[in-house]
Amino acid sequence: MRVEIWSDIACPWCYIGKARFTKGLAEFAHRDEVEVVFRSFELDPAGAKGVTAPVVEMLAKKYGRTLEEARGMEEHVAASARAEGLTYRTQGRDHGNTFDIHRLLHLAAARGRQEELLDLAYRANFGEERSVFDPEVLVTLAVEAGLDGAEARTVLADDSAYADEVRADEREAAELGANAVPFFVLDRRYGISGGQPAEVFTRALEQAWAGREVAEPAAADACEPDGACAVPQQG
Repeated sequence: MRVEIWSDIACPWCYIGKARFTKGLAEFAHRDEVEVVFRSFELDPAGAKGVTAPVVEMLAKKYGRTLEEARGMEEHVAASARAEGLTYRTQGRDHGNTFDIHRLLHLAAARGRQEELLDLAYRANFGEERSVFDPEVLVTLAVEAGLDGAEARTVLADDSAYADEVRADEREAAELGANAVPFFVLDRRYGISGGQPAEVFTRALEQAWAGREVAEPAAADACEPDGACAVPQQG
């Protein structure tokens, strides 16, 4: 069975959803026969390369909230992340265009190190004092994932490198009707949207493996293409 996961490094529910999927997969009897492939999806493809803004300020502007309220929104997401054993900083994080990160993830896929780099990028973005929008940080993460630093630097310096692969993933997402991430596709037959609980993923895998139609789960937290993520509207 193949499971494809469309996600973006800037999406907190993708970070959380991957952890939940991993737990759900661990409970699946045929987990060793499941191939997991990670696909590209940009929440803010129109964002200018190299231009970043603090996440809290971005949230306040997007939702018309005060900075204090925006920090509260981040705390809500952080609580969900920490419940999954993930680290999550609520202050000091940047938001920006993720195209270069996706290009580097395609290099990592070609070298058999995609999930290693993905996990490192998530942790750097959400849990550490490292900006994934800094090319030097990306090269460091690539090396930590087992990639050649010079090759990673060459890819980042060439805007066309792996660009077609990123765009192809995004076209497929549109064709499959993915309008929010994370988006999980099981054997190109069943789609599951959002950071569902682990047991939902286990049940879906079991149903798909048995050849039964996968019951559509209830809506779950996700991030939409305009960058909006499911967070409580406080006040």
